[in-house]
Formats: sequence, structure tokens, C-alpha cells
Amino acid sequence: MRTSALIWLALLMPVCSVTQVAPVGTSNLPSTPMPQPAALPASFAPLVGSQTPGPQNNGAATVLSLKDAQALAIKNNPQISVARLTALASEQVTREVRSSLWPAAKIDLTAVDADPGSRITAGGLNNPIVYQRAAGGAVVSQLITDFGRTTNLISSANLAAKAENQNAVATKEQILLAVDQAFYNALQSHEILTVAQQTVSARQMVADQVGALFKNKLKSELDFSFANVNLAQAKLLLLDAQNNENAALAALSAVLGFSNLQNVQLADDTSAISAPQSNVDDLISTAFSMRPEILSLEFESASAVKFQKAQRDLLFPDIRAMGAVGDTPVRNPLITSNWYGAVGVDVEIPVFNGFLFTARSREAALRAQAASERLRDLRNRISRDVRTSWLNATTAYQRLSVTQQLLDQANLALNLAQSRYNLGLASIVELSQAQLQQTQAQIAGAQASYDYRLALAILQYQTSGI
Repeated sequence: MRTSALIWLALLMPVCSVTQVAPVGTSNLPSTPMPQPAALPASFAPLVGSQTPGPQNNGAATVLSLKDAQALAIKNNPQISVARLTALASEQVTREVRSSLWPAAKIDLTAVDADPGSRITAGGLNNPIVYQRAAGGAVVSQLITDFGRTTNLISSANLAAKAENQNAVATKEQILLAVDQAFYNALQSHEILTVAQQTVSARQMVADQVGALFKNKLKSELDFSFANVNLAQAKLLLLDAQNNENAALAALSAVLGFSNLQNVQLADDTSAISAPQSNVDDLISTAFSMRPEILSLEFESASAVKFQKAQRDLLFPDIRAMGAVGDTPVRNPLITSNWYGAVGVDVEIPVFNGFLFTARSREAALRAQAASERLRDLRNRISRDVRTSWLNATTAYQRLSVTQQLLDQANLALNLAQSRYNLGLASIVELSQAQLQQTQAQIAGAQASYDYRLALAILQYQTSGI
């Protein structure tokens, strides 16, 4: 996690230390631990020892690597569950539409008590007689053809379900990227906190030494004042660093799918660092073929085309076969037979409905065109995102060597300034400036390594997925 504005404000003030803080780099990273069980304790303890404020836990912290965190997020994060359940629900829509191709059968049980001499004379053009009866029977209907409308609807629903499956994959990739970001931010915040702790320790020693020399009239009050101011600034820097680390761990716990803070110890990423791929056009081509967002919109566009054809087919007739059979054990004497049966064919031909079907077909065609344009726009945005991510990763890789050089030169300058100050050839301001530059170089070095790993993760997400 990047340091806050308050940290940088504190760094821009003069600092003072007579001991050199150990450089923070990428060569002394701890080895990766063995994967631990997915379940984590419900409570949380900070990682950096007794100086970090916050709740403590007597239980041992669970060691968590990046791969463990990714697996835990896939298992626990509710957004992944929501996306997968939505995709499963969309698959049932295909079954719903396909049901129109199967025969439809139902059983009716009817009992009627009526005046034999009465007729239903209102509500219709016919004038039917209602007989007293109690009967049971079955009615079966089967679609013969609707000239492709149902099959197009089935294809449209199937493509829409595939689009939802790709959306679920995209959601998982977004969560994995968020895990990488939270994980590297937490590691980066811990490294910066380590620098802040070492700075406080060194400046406390300086304040004690200068205070003793001031009491013996060997240093001026200005030196003593500088030392105390620098110590107070270092403590402010430590407070901000502690807050940033705790916030980073809270963000990591949330993306892992927990509502409370987890007692974890993060294992550093020890994988070898290599330069990003040199040809960005190949990365863009890979993104076009593998990004789930593009695949989802491609399925949505194809689904819209099939749905438009189904709406056009509303103008064609529907042909259905029907049959009914049953028994009337209790009946009016005018009903001479207790068994009944009939079969028939019904042809429904649309003639005019106020241009409803043509409007539906036109609406579906326009929506299909809009889906095609959304796909084209997404391709443009993904091309831009991949290129931007590649540039960021390339710059972050170049910063690794530059920040290391900066740290080496800052250490050398601090040693020279310290020697000059001890000999009385330099003022405390010169020493403070040298130590400020070293602290800034240490923080830049701590940030550079994790910034590059995060830039690689983003580039991988933008191309083929994590």
C-alpha cells in the first residue's frame, strides 16, 4: 500500500541518525512456506511485534502465501459465489425455453351443478348449454412447428447462459487481481513500517547522544533541538506506517471473504523477477482471444442476433396438434356416453395486431446492433488497457535498478556526512539531509519491488487472466 501524504510530509522534514539503517531490497526475501489450511482464526494480530497498536491474539498466526490467499478468496469471497449462481440460473432459462418443444399434458377434474334448462347467454357470441356432470380427463398438446421461433429462442438462451459463465470467470479474475493488490500492498506497508521502526530507533539514539553532549556543553542547543524534532517526526512516520499496514491487512481480510480481521503472517513472494514481454501487440492479440469480458460480449451479441430472428418468426403461423380423452361417470341423461375422446390440429395465423410483432422484431434488431457496438468498444478499451499496463510494467521494471542505485548512493552519502559531522566539518543540517535521502531511498526501494510485481499481475490480468 502506498504511503499516505502524511508520511511523505514527514519525510520532507530534516531527519537525523548516527546509525545506518539496513537497506531494503529484493535479494533478502524469506522463503515461501508450505501451504496452510484454508480456514483462518477469527481474530487478528498485527505482524510487526509489540510496537504495532491493535488487538493481539495469543494463538499462532497462519502463514499465508499469495497462492494460498488466491485459493482462499475463490472459496470464500461471496462475489464469486453470486456470479457462479447467476450463471447456473441462466442455464435453467435454456431448459425453460426448450420445454416448448416437448408435449404438454394435463389432467382435469371437473364437477358442475347447473339448471338443465339454462344457457350462458352473456359474455360471448355462442349460447352454450351447461350440463350437470362430474368428469375427469387428460388433454395433450404438441407443437408441430412455429417455423424456427422456438429453436432460435433456445439458441439465444443458450448463448446468454454462456455469456453469464464468462461473466463468472471475469468476476473470479477480478477478485484474484484484488487479492494480488491487497497482498502486495500489505507486504509493501510492512516493509515501510520496518523502515519507520528502524528510523525511530536510530533517531532515539541520536537524541540521547546529542542530549548528553548538550548537557556537557559539547553540542549547541540547535543540535539538541534538531535531534528532538527529528525524533518526533520519526514517531509520526511510524504511526502513519502502522495505520497503513493495519488498513492493508483489513482490505486483504475483506477480499478473502471475511467480515473480521484475520490473524495471518504473509509470506513474501520469492519468485524470480524477469522483464515483461517486449512485444505488446502479441499481448493485445492474446487479450482479444482470452479475456472473458470479450468472450461474454461475443456470446451476448450472438444471442441478440438469435433473439432478433425469433422475434421476426412471430409473423409466421403456429401449428399444434391436440388431443383429449376422459370419463364422465356422473352426467346429465342428455350426455349419452360416459367416455369421450377427440383429436385435432390448430393453426394460428397472425393477421394484424397493431404492428406489435414488427415492432418487436425491429427492437431486437437494434439491440443486436448495440451489442455489436459494445463489443467493438470493449476491444478498443482492452487494447488501451493492455498497452497501458505493459508500459507501467516496463517502467516499474526499470525502476528496480534505478532505486537500487539510489539506495547505494544514499548509503555512501550518509557515511561521508556522518564522518564529516563527527569530525566537526559538517553541520547537523547536512547530516539530516543525507539521512533523509537514505530514508526516501529505502522507501522507494521497498515500493519498487512490490510495485513491479503488482504491475506484472495487472498485465497478466489484462491479457490472459491470473
